Amino acid sequence: MHSDLIHLFKQIAYLSEADIELIKASFKPHFLGKGEYFLKAGDTNQYIGFLRKGLVRYFVDKNETEATFEFTKEGEFIADYQSFNSHTPSIQNIQAIEDCELLLINYPDVQYIFNHTQQGNLLGRIIVEHRFDVMVNQLLSIYMQNPEERYKRFVANYTSLAQRIPQYLIASYVGIQPQSLSRMRKRFAQENKPHH
Repeated sequence: MHSDLIHLFKQIAYLSEADIELIKASFKPHFLGKGEYFLKAGDTNQYIGFLRKGLVRYFVDKNETEATFEFTKEGEFIADYQSFNSHTPSIQNIQAIEDCELLLINYPDVQYIFNHTQQGNLLGRIIVEHRFDVMVNQLLSIYMQNPEERYKRFVANYTSLAQRIPQYLIASYVGIQPQSLSRMRKRFAQENKPHH
């Protein structure tokens, strides 16, 4: 159950048997059904999740519509780190797009790993800072980029996931209506055709 997580950590730091046992004991299994929330805006983020299986999206409410700004797949961590670290309410929502199998760790257990394993600082940084810069940039890009730039960003970042993400959520990421998305796709396909 913990093998993917342990493998990820081992790529970054040496783990003793005791470290491995501590990590296994600290990360608890959790199931999130499709459409359910890992985190809702206004709540404080209590856990960091490691996605063993499944896909989630992050979104904020912008002008009374849902603006999706990030998709995260299996093998990665999910959380609103700012809320988690500072124990303050989140402005983000994290929702399962598919059924998700997770391993959850709470704040005291992250601190314990920090302080009681040889590589604690390194492991803690991986857990807490993993993709944090990406998140900030993704969130800012909702406000800074136009739909064409957002679509290019989607293609650059998530092409491998495109089959798993419903059209209306891709449109939510790009910041347009679903019917406009198909027009934009056609235009991009035309522009990117190889010229003979």
